[in-house]
Formats: sequence, structure tokens, C-alpha cells
Amino acid sequence: MTKILMTSVRDDEQLAIQEFAKKHNVEIVTSPKLIDNVVDLTADVDGLVIQQRSKVAPDVYAKLRANGIKQIATRTAGFDMIDLQAARENGLVVTNVPAYSPRSVAEHALMQIFRLLRKSYRFGHQVANNDYRWFSNEQALEIHTATIGIIGVGRIGGTLAKLLNALGATVLGFDTNPRDEMNDIVEYTSKEDLLARADVVSLHVDLNPTSEGLLTAKEFTLMKPTAGLVNASRGLVVNTTDLIAALKDGTIAAAALDTVEGEGPVFQTDRSEKGLADEPQIQELHDLDNVILTPHIAFFTNLAVKNMVDFALNDVLLILDGKESPHTVSA
Repeated sequence: MTKILMTSVRDDEQLAIQEFAKKHNVEIVTSPKLIDNVVDLTADVDGLVIQQRSKVAPDVYAKLRANGIKQIATRTAGFDMIDLQAARENGLVVTNVPAYSPRSVAEHALMQIFRLLRKSYRFGHQVANNDYRWFSNEQALEIHTATIGIIGVGRIGGTLAKLLNALGATVLGFDTNPRDEMNDIVEYTSKEDLLARADVVSLHVDLNPTSEGLLTAKEFTLMKPTAGLVNASRGLVVNTTDLIAALKDGTIAAAALDTVEGEGPVFQTDRSEKGLADEPQIQELHDLDNVILTPHIAFFTNLAVKNMVDFALNDVLLILDGKESPHTVSA
């Protein structure tokens, strides 16, 4: 019987894992730990599925090869935690799950767009301090009167565009590979024009050399001082130092961040007692009253979790059977 190790497994994934194992007659060993800490377990399995944001330790790849592992499946869209060159040098095929549920992230971004347009971040802080007043500069924009800019109009960005279009918003898009089928929904334009016109800018790009640092101080100065930013892609797409400065000096109005630079040691941990003194940038974002922080949960829906498990495990079985996966990542 085929035996597969899954690492970083959460309780909410167990049902989908059990259903897959029963349906496909495979044995699945699970661990809540990172692959870095349980690599020795791969000596007794045929395949491997991981999920983590931190970099896979450099010595893991050779250990996997020595243990007879032929692939690494990450049950996430992002794969920047994997050194693709090291994987290739050790004969490891890498797969990801690029479209586990575009709607999950798109719906989260839509929710955050509404929160920025309705200035819920302002009212949240005021009410928390028992201040129940409202002021003229807190007047909201109705969605059908707003212009929303989407940077990265792919699976997720395109889904968000359709949702926004259905609500009557004007949708601007910037993408290095614009799709003709979106022309009736999205007005494609330059990044500079999008930033200048949008009431909210929503980021939906992969992390790669061209997207890292995509928004810096230069880009923030192009935006309206009343505009908001949504980042549900990857933290490094935004220069955090420049973003904090723009939020503090009023260059832009607010930000809703589901992912931030340096989130690894913080997100999915309890900092209620320890605090954030060792992560000063996240501390600054946390303390700003015009920032909405969520701990990388845009993907976290019933359908997305099941798809992430199923697609990653299917990729393992394909590769172990000598077939190609449509989700293979090239170095």
C-alpha cells in the first residue's frame, strides 16, 4: 500500500485526509511539525506533502533523496519556501496547488474592500474606546460608486473582478498577461494609472523576482490620500517600511493586510503574553488605527481546505505512478 507523509497538518484537515485515504486505499501519516523537524520519517514512506511559510531547511533535500523520496507536494499556491534548484539537483519533482479555491481568497479580499470603503477600521477603534461618535471624514463610498484596482488579474484577481463587476463597481486591472475574456469586466491599464484612480487597490500576484517590492514609496505617492490597500497575496510584494510611512503620514488612508513581510514567526502563534517586541514592523502595523490585520486566513474555507488536501495528494499519486502532474513547478 502506498504510504504518504503529510507535515504541518492541522486538525481541520484531518477529515479530508481520512476521506482521501479511504477513497484511494493509501496510508497517510500526519505530523503537526515542519518537514525540517520530521525528515527522518520519510525513510518509511513513498511520498511527501508539506505546508509551511518558512524556508525548507537546506539539508532536507539531500535527506529526502537518500530516503528514496521522488517529489515534494506543497498544498499551497505559493512555493517560495522551496529551493527549486536544490530540489531539482536532488531529483525531486515539486508541485503546488495553484487554484485550490480562487473564490476563497477573492471573497476575503472583497470583504476587506468593503471594510476599507466603509471605514470600519476607524469605527472599530472608536467603539473599542467607548467613543460612539461619527465624523464627516468617515463618510463611506457605496461599492457601485467606487473604483477598485486589481494588480494581478489571474485566477484569484479575475474572480474578484467578477464579484466586483456584479456589484456595479468600476474595475481597473493591471497584469503582465491580460486576458481578452476579461475585457468586458476589467479596464486594463498601466500600474501607474490604476494606482492614481483606484479607491482601493487589491494585490493578487505570485511572489517572484518581478513582484517582490512591487509597491514602494514611489507607488504610494501615486495613490489617492483617501485610498486603501488590500494585500491577500504575499507579504514581500509590499515594502513594509514604506507602507508604514505612507499610513502614518496620510499618503494613503488605510490597509487591510492578510500577509505581511516577516509574518512567519508571528502568524499562527499566540502572542497575547509575549507581545511583538521582537517583530517591530508587525508591532507598528498592529498599533496603527488605520490597519486591519488578519493572520493569513484568506484561503481558510471549507472548500479550499479540502481541495488543498485532495489536489496535493493526487499529485503525489500521479508522480509515484510515473505520470506528470499538471501542477509541476519548474525551476
